[in-house]
Amino acid sequence: MSLRIDLEQKGGVLLVRLEGELDHHTAEELRGQVEQKLADGQVKHIVLNLELLTFMDSSGLGVILGRYKQVKANDGEMVVCAISSSVKRLFEMSGLFKIIRLEESEQFALQTLGVA
Repeated sequence: MSLRIDLEQKGGVLLVRLEGELDHHTAEELRGQVEQKLADGQVKHIVLNLELLTFMDSSGLGVILGRYKQVKANDGEMVVCAISSSVKRLFEMSGLFKIIRLEESEQFALQTLGVA
């Protein structure tokens, strides 16, 4: 299984929808696509919709943490929403929920960032 990456910009929010497996084979592609969007200076916040993400390893965690640091450096916020239970456990074990907010749905995550 590979990774399907869907990027959509809504105002200053980059909505990242992932489907499939985020691992060492696909992490670099995700990093490149998100960094390209961040480089144009129009994105302040990131919403990660992980509803259809079936697997993630430490490479995926590293990519997410790296993009979090980029967004945070620009006074932005990263929000995760609609996360599957297996990926949620990985976030909990890694401590990412201490710095990244979890919301129930994409719509609610966008509302909390002022875009709906």
